[in-house]
Amino acid sequence: MRDQTISEYLSQLADRVPAPGGGAAAALHAAQGAALLGMVARYTTGEKYAEHRDAVERIIARTDTVRSAALRVGEEDAAAFTAVIDAYRLPKGERAEAVAHALAGAARPPAEVVGLARAVVELATELLPIGNRNVITDIAAATEAARAAATTARINVEINLGGIKDEALRAELTAVIAAVDDIADRAARLTDAVRLEIAP
Repeated sequence: MRDQTISEYLSQLADRVPAPGGGAAAALHAAQGAALLGMVARYTTGEKYAEHRDAVERIIARTDTVRSAALRVGEEDAAAFTAVIDAYRLPKGERAEAVAHALAGAARPPAEVVGLARAVVELATELLPIGNRNVITDIAAATEAARAAATTARINVEINLGGIKDEALRAELTAVIAAVDDIADRAARLTDAVRLEIAP
């Protein structure tokens, strides 16, 4: 994913292959949200924004970290789903345990995407009051990308939950996706705030 062109990635996403799929798409949503915030923060520099320098520099560093992490998780998701397909192809006697293990692995990357989406929304919340007003619509675009990341990731965790036998892991994953509605609501409120500010 990291080294493909956009066209190559979309062609692979559209192809009849197991991965990449929804999990990778969720990660890419999170990466795009972080990138958009990084752009807004970089436009919020110079003498005019000197009083916010420390916050802006921290936001830039954090968005770069989240963007890189999201790409890594997207690649991990594709590999994890491929492992699920491989497990289903094993002989019947070996299959059940291998599938349960593979499903547990496949649930972890989208669960991590939920956390990355939350980070994007938190950074957007911090950036909106101080960001360059000429590019605040990109903050809304970032929060919408984060909302898509979180809700798409939730679906990809849920589809794996039924086959996971480890009760502690099931509880952990259930707790992670329980936060998605709050992330989506916070993202929607940020978008509403931007729309209110730019309304004619």
